[in-house]
Amino acid sequence: MIQIYQDMKVLCFGIAREIIGNSELLIPNVEIDTVSSLKAYLKSEYPEFNVYKQFQIAVNQEFADDDRPICSRDEIAIIPPVSGG
Repeated sequence: MIQIYQDMKVLCFGIAREIIGNSELLIPNVEIDTVSSLKAYLKSEYPEFNVYKQFQIAVNQEFADDDRPICSRDEIAIIPPVSGG
């Protein structure tokens, strides 16, 4: 079966919004099928993400591990590292 990839919308918060330059990122139909592949895409297209080793991805409003499958129908968000004390 041939996999057809659709545009993927990613919500951006905090420093991720500053890096992307928008609150949403529309990724054209590229082969992104896991959180890990999304992170690799972000780091290659936006090298500033390489500085932030701890940014996380939420899928359908839950933090996701790198091996979590994702698709264009999912609600995906970049969650930047937070500091507090």
